[in-house]
Amino acid sequence: MQFVDEASIIVEAGRGGSGCLSFRREKYVPKGGPDGGDGGHGGSVYLVGDDSLNTLIDFKFQRFYQAENGRPGQGRQMSGRAGNDLVVKVPVGTTVIDEDTLEVIVDITEIGQQVLVAQGGRRGLGNIHFKSSTNRAPRKTTPGTEGERRNLRLEMKVMADVGLLGMPNAGKSTLIRAVSAAKPKVANYPFTTLVPNLGVVKLGHHEHFVMADVPGLIEGASDGAGLGLRFLKHLTRTRLLFHVVDVAPFDASDPVEAARAIALELKTFSPTLAERPRWLVINKLDLLPGDEHEARVQAIVDGLGWEGPVFRISAISGEGTDALVQAAHRWLTDQRRLEHEDEAAAERERDMRARMEAESVARTEARLGRRRKPRDEHDDDFDDDDYDVEVEYAP
Repeated sequence: MQFVDEASIIVEAGRGGSGCLSFRREKYVPKGGPDGGDGGHGGSVYLVGDDSLNTLIDFKFQRFYQAENGRPGQGRQMSGRAGNDLVVKVPVGTTVIDEDTLEVIVDITEIGQQVLVAQGGRRGLGNIHFKSSTNRAPRKTTPGTEGERRNLRLEMKVMADVGLLGMPNAGKSTLIRAVSAAKPKVANYPFTTLVPNLGVVKLGHHEHFVMADVPGLIEGASDGAGLGLRFLKHLTRTRLLFHVVDVAPFDASDPVEAARAIALELKTFSPTLAERPRWLVINKLDLLPGDEHEARVQAIVDGLGWEGPVFRISAISGEGTDALVQAAHRWLTDQRRLEHEDEAAAERERDMRARMEAESVARTEARLGRRRKPRDEHDDDFDDDDYDVEVEYAP
């Protein structure tokens, strides 16, 4: 199955049914008066979070969603049937944006969370509503109103507690395989991982957290190089980042320079995301002689001027991974407890999420603005091949 994390759809609510023009006619009652019923309300369109979905691939093949129209009223004061609402399932972690106004309508972050995205049309009134002492036989009715129609942009971000950050082939996929049941593809060449992978790290019967492995980043990722924008956004919902550094790159590149480049791309992409706690995870120590481990690690720490937590692991053998995940679980537990007990801490977390969402909206606005650029026959810089292009990731 293809992994698709962005899609554009059109939703249209149902039209309200028209009111009925009717008069009561029975034997011995030649002038029974108006008895036209009202129409039915049009159906509305709702989006609901569903944990069984992990991609927006379905919205690539079906882009138009319409709720049922309301039925017209009938005589004998019978109202028309209301149109059925349409409920569309989306993955948990989906942000819904109005493409016309760039308004963020909702952020669906919980299973079963339901939100109205298109209001159904109102019903029309039958002529029974317009009788009066001076107009005993009204012939006036009202039509139902049109249902709301909206162009929506769906952007999915994976829901995880911990995100793995690093260069291609740094060992992120091997790490998530070592500590969870996730089985992403692993190979000895860069860009093996093409889509984000989620793994549940279990430490006990009721102790666990979710880890996200995103494809490796390269220099220029914050400007879209290597589809970096598509990858980086999946880290915005995490609470903690593991910066995985390959201690012995196969191309003999400098690990310090690689780590600096990733840190710069992170800050350029989202200054708020760069404020998230980040732990340095130095991987592949099994490739070095034992007496060189500490010297090489210290050289990286000193070269980066790193002051945060440092973990030494070998993901392929599992060495050091238990200490890493246990420390992460303790940190996450303490953080949740602090936010529960301290309103100021909870407010800081909400403010950080709001700032990241605002940055996301700004990036979306800039991207959609470029996409809608009208073609100018005299503009030599217009790239027809890149106009209105949707990108899909396929494993």
